[in-house]
Amino acid sequence: MPEPSPTKPPLQDLKPLPQDVGVAAPVGTGAPERIGKPRSLWSDAWHDLRRNPTFIVSALLILFLIVVAVFPSLFTGTDPKFCVLAESNKGGVPGHPFGFDRQGCDIYSRVIYGARASVAVGILVTTGVVLIGGVIGALAAFYAGATDSVLSRVTDVFFAIPLLLGAIVFLQSFPFRNILTVSAAIMIFGWPIVARVMRGAVISVKEADFVTAARALGASDMRILRRHILPNAIAPVIVVATISLGLFIVLEATLSFLGIGLPSSTVSWGGDINDAQSSLRSAPHVLLYPSVALSITVLAFMLLGDAVRDALDPKLR
Repeated sequence: MPEPSPTKPPLQDLKPLPQDVGVAAPVGTGAPERIGKPRSLWSDAWHDLRRNPTFIVSALLILFLIVVAVFPSLFTGTDPKFCVLAESNKGGVPGHPFGFDRQGCDIYSRVIYGARASVAVGILVTTGVVLIGGVIGALAAFYAGATDSVLSRVTDVFFAIPLLLGAIVFLQSFPFRNILTVSAAIMIFGWPIVARVMRGAVISVKEADFVTAARALGASDMRILRRHILPNAIAPVIVVATISLGLFIVLEATLSFLGIGLPSSTVSWGGDINDAQSSLRSAPHVLLYPSVALSITVLAFMLLGDAVRDALDPKLR
């Protein structure tokens, strides 16, 4: 005789499970884990970056450089333009650990104050190329057709001009040069790289389902581009901009080294490296310290760019 089936409880007696109840992990894996909401690309990238020693070291170093550039008086009380010829090319002494340059100026104070020009040019140029190249690349990819053809050909024209050569020619037309003019010269010829990266990223995103759904709901082109496409296409641009910032600092130092960048009245690492050429054999320390400061700064931004790329690129996980 078959056994009677157990009586089912009434529906009103069934209580819903709490929302925070998780799924236990397999036996032997430790304590049960809760399944939370899936992280977004940015939260997932930040989760990885916080555990990346390269990112932590480079970010702390860059933060220190920014503090030095903004508040140089916290690190030295010596005027970088105060020179005593009697101290020319002398080595380090108490109060002047890096020694003196050919003009008798304190090298330590000039290294500290030189960070201001390099960091300012790097940030200004990076901001400009991201805005110019990002807008041009996004519009070219979003509207396609004739707009893409015209903007792409304009980008190719600027891309064909070597960045250093274009900046040299541009700066020769200015009788007075400062941080803004040097930044503008690099910015004008440096945006095509960002434009190409942005164009490719927007092309890969604009056919996604959420963009099609937004268009079906009647969203305008600018709203779709601003609210849906750009937030999902900006990641590769951030990576390129972070790495390029170090390159722009090197380019500013190169222009100052060639004598067509920042004027001698502006303290910069490139200008000090140029002035140290004549003292290289007799006093190599004059060249050493500004060169090391420039190298460490560029290396920090390069390492930061590599860490951000690893965190934002799902293929490298």
